[in-house]
Amino acid sequence: MGNEKMPLSHFLLALAVVAVWGSNFVVIKLALFDLPPLLFAALRFTFALLPAIFFLPKPKVSWLNLAAYGFFIGVGQFGLLYIAVQSHISAGLSSLIVQSQAFFTIGLAMYFAREQIAQFQLIALLVCLTGLGIIAGHTDQNTDFLGLALVLLGALSWGFGNTISRNAGKVNMLSYVVWSSIFSVIPLIILSLIFEGWDLIHASLEGLNGSLWAAILWQSWGNTLFGFAAWGWLLARHPAAVVSPISLLIPVLGIGSAAVFLGEPLPLWKITAATLVIAGLGINMYWPIIKARIQERS
Repeated sequence: MGNEKMPLSHFLLALAVVAVWGSNFVVIKLALFDLPPLLFAALRFTFALLPAIFFLPKPKVSWLNLAAYGFFIGVGQFGLLYIAVQSHISAGLSSLIVQSQAFFTIGLAMYFAREQIAQFQLIALLVCLTGLGIIAGHTDQNTDFLGLALVLLGALSWGFGNTISRNAGKVNMLSYVVWSSIFSVIPLIILSLIFEGWDLIHASLEGLNGSLWAAILWQSWGNTLFGFAAWGWLLARHPAAVVSPISLLIPVLGIGSAAVFLGEPLPLWKITAATLVIAGLGINMYWPIIKARIQERS
């Protein structure tokens, strides 16, 4: 099982998902030049919900579980991320920092499920925190402390979402995400009305053009429907240890696509910070696999 190799077609599908998820941050940044963040998030989840909800059965979980997941992912993760990316942090760094959700998920599991942190997880966390510390020490006109804080809060919300979805048990994740989007859309619309106002919402909706619709549907159908469906399909056919490490390419593609399409610079400090954060994520993800293989050979 540990030595299983993916067929090339499956590997290419995994790369396609990662490419969509990695390039997503550039799409977000470009769309936010014309759309207010909370409205953009509301539109994202509206079209993740519609029309898919008419074709997918409700997962066998409580409405409370769906509501909690929808709120933390919709408002907490993406609402805060969009606000940050609009004017407080670069797209490339946001794609990197939000991956700290892995460590928030571990911390929440320790708190709620009384899971113990392993030594390798502590080492991974320290490596990742070193990278985040370098980022915090290099704030500029493109990235400030508020942006860093908002993305970290978004990552924490993602961690809560992961914890809630784990409590849901074995469900069809695509169906779960679609139905939970009800509870993302409603609070996002309310918050958009309160903080962005009807006049801005109305003007933004009237100004929707082909490029903005493409950005919205890239979020809804590309990231949510295609991404979750394809990733779930791969996880159903291969061990998580084979599929999950490919996700380490997401921040690499996020930073790379931001450099190519947005002209974001890649100074040495950013490369160093990215290397440390990705290394921390890699240790957290790969060490159990490496340890198991060492034990198999001994």
